[in-house]
Amino acid sequence: MRASRLVEIVLLLQTRGKLTAQQLADALEVSVRTVYRDMEALSAAGVPVYAGAGHSGGYQLVDGYRTRLTGLTTGEAESLFLAGLPGAASDLGLGATAGAARLKLMAALPEPLRGRAARTASRFHLDAPSWYRDAEAAPHLTAVADAVWNQRRLRLRYERWAEPRLVEPTVEPYGLVLKAGHWYLVAAEGGRHRTYRVARILDAVAEPDPFDRDESFDLAAHWEAYRRDFDQRRLSGRAVLRVSPATLAALPDLVEPAFLAAAQRTAVAEADGWTRVEVPVEAPGAAVGQLLRLGAGIEVLGPPELRARIARTVAALATAYQGSGAENSAPGPFPGPAPEGTLGEPDHPVAVEEPCPPSARPLISSSATGG
Repeated sequence: MRASRLVEIVLLLQTRGKLTAQQLADALEVSVRTVYRDMEALSAAGVPVYAGAGHSGGYQLVDGYRTRLTGLTTGEAESLFLAGLPGAASDLGLGATAGAARLKLMAALPEPLRGRAARTASRFHLDAPSWYRDAEAAPHLTAVADAVWNQRRLRLRYERWAEPRLVEPTVEPYGLVLKAGHWYLVAAEGGRHRTYRVARILDAVAEPDPFDRDESFDLAAHWEAYRRDFDQRRLSGRAVLRVSPATLAALPDLVEPAFLAAAQRTAVAEADGWTRVEVPVEAPGAAVGQLLRLGAGIEVLGPPELRARIARTVAALATAYQGSGAENSAPGPFPGPAPEGTLGEPDHPVAVEEPCPPSARPLISSSATGG
């Protein structure tokens, strides 16, 4: 265990440069005292590591030192060949580079690991886009990715969902995120980080001089916080429903996780076999489509505005179907939840660039397809 940690310390210093004892302790999930002991052990073993004193001090390797530890465990080798996303690399203009890197890594592996890594690559395939749509075209993705990598400001022409529809911000690109087949740019503008859908970028021009990037920015943590905040604002309402036994059993394959979790948490059985639940929904206009796709297996009890909207929509549908073709239609109400559909999305403040347009997200989960 300690030997593995010592190797990790050397690799951390080699890849990140100077690190304080506290930073190393946080990265390794050990105490600062343990780091002190480990650094003494490395020094005694001949690793040229030294500590700088003062406010800007920390541990670092002597300039030019590179470890020759090149061994990979079986699990590490397999995971490297599982983690690749060939489609994403191609989108970013790195397809050939990624392929060459994989070949070099394969050639460097010992024969036993080479066989296991090749077997992993041949048996697992990662497909990023969601069901019911192809990956989104993003013609300016390569230019954006180049600006992200080289820390160059971008002058954008960007088409928003809300007014003003066309904006032209100058941003500092911090990172790219691939979410369900869609690319998003996270960039600093006006002192805060905003999210832009790359497919909505109409033009992107990089400025020649690099900007000073805040190296404390954590892209993964930012995206997770953004995603949670987006869901909280999107699911701004609550609805009280009665759900039939059949629809209740089918909910895991029909609705998103927040809806399902709330339904399971608030479920109260009623005498007729139906279940009363309280669930998060979007703004009333989008919630009508969201709930009608569950068919006659639910009844909206409240709020009154949402129930009234549902009633008006159902009445309009009934009127539309009472035409000349009515005699050829099957009798009786719709028997259950619709098999698939899209879920609307509320408007957002100008400061936030929406990840997707109204009616662009699938209501059902990928598990419903059986794939």
